[in-house]
Amino acid sequence: MAASKSKNQSSLALHKVIMVGSGGVGKSALTLQFMYDEFVEDYEPTKADSYRKKVVLDGEEVQIDILDTAGQEDYAAIRDNYFRSGEGFLLVFSITEHESFTATAEFREQILRVKAEEDKIPLLVVGNKSDLEERRQVPVEEARSKAEEWGVQYVETSAKTRANVDKVFFDLMREIRAKKMSENKDKNGKKSGKNKKSFKERCCLL
Repeated sequence: MAASKSKNQSSLALHKVIMVGSGGVGKSALTLQFMYDEFVEDYEPTKADSYRKKVVLDGEEVQIDILDTAGQEDYAAIRDNYFRSGEGFLLVFSITEHESFTATAEFREQILRVKAEEDKIPLLVVGNKSDLEERRQVPVEEARSKAEEWGVQYVETSAKTRANVDKVFFDLMREIRAKKMSENKDKNGKKSGKNKKSFKERCCLL
């Protein structure tokens, strides 16, 4: 029984998400809120922690693997490795700190450089700490227009109140899944994975 259970688990689709952003913007708080429904107030610089969780995405059971990176990674090579392993990225800044918003452009450049051979990289820009509206330094319009310029979605979250926390992870997983499906289609033509066969047949027969 145990064997079939582990086999079943390994056959679930796995979506690898990387948390990217400056130190102190709430990447760990967002991750822990999503994973365990808890808000961690005390900020401790992250070394780089990996989390895995089973979730139901649009009726399908999948696994999400979240790598929570440190904002101030000492070695560019380490960061490059993290970026290489990721399938989708949450680019996080704090709405109370304009500098962290400015830094997102540099992080995005690094992701694009590491993943240069890929066409469209699943990525969401996340403005965290939306519960601190009175301390806002980054206007919504400014962040939204930057995301539009990059052709990605912009969402504001609060790890404290849990506002939009699930949304950003699930929206990103949908983008990752769509990218994988289109890649599979390109690779295999009409022959596709067994799980998606009926869905693919409906698509391909058009």
